[in-house]
Amino acid sequence: MRVGTGYDVHRLVEGRKLILGGIEIPFEKGLLGHSDADVLTHAIMDALCGALCLGDIGKLYPDTDPKYKDISSLLLLRGIMDRVEDRGYAIGNVDVVVMAQRPKLASHIDAMRRKLAGVMDCRVDQVSVKATTTEGLGFVGREEGMAAMASLLLFSKDDEK
Repeated sequence: MRVGTGYDVHRLVEGRKLILGGIEIPFEKGLLGHSDADVLTHAIMDALCGALCLGDIGKLYPDTDPKYKDISSLLLLRGIMDRVEDRGYAIGNVDVVVMAQRPKLASHIDAMRRKLAGVMDCRVDQVSVKATTTEGLGFVGREEGMAAMASLLLFSKDDEK
């Protein structure tokens, strides 16, 4: 088994779509980044990279490379999952929390879980997505940005046999 943790932060700005867990969330601001800036998916990607000692997503998908400009983070996640599978591993479980003062995300969580499970080739009950505010504290509380933290477990496919 291998364990990974990931953390990501993006600034909220006007004029961008808000994408979290591959789902477009209606909101007056979106997250700023080279890709779609899906902070939730980025945290999962970094956890996967950590579990396999691949570095971080900036190493695999540098923001200086124009081919990743505005790309869906789900495509990048799929690329990392290909590496996971090539090394003989599969998802045991993923637990991620997104920190956002607004908008309320509860009604979107099931859709995020389904979307992420589909990309990661696992069951929905292996993907936990939670949302929390920071009670008005810090950059999240001031609605300057959002953050996400992920933990996950990979298991060797050989262990399934």
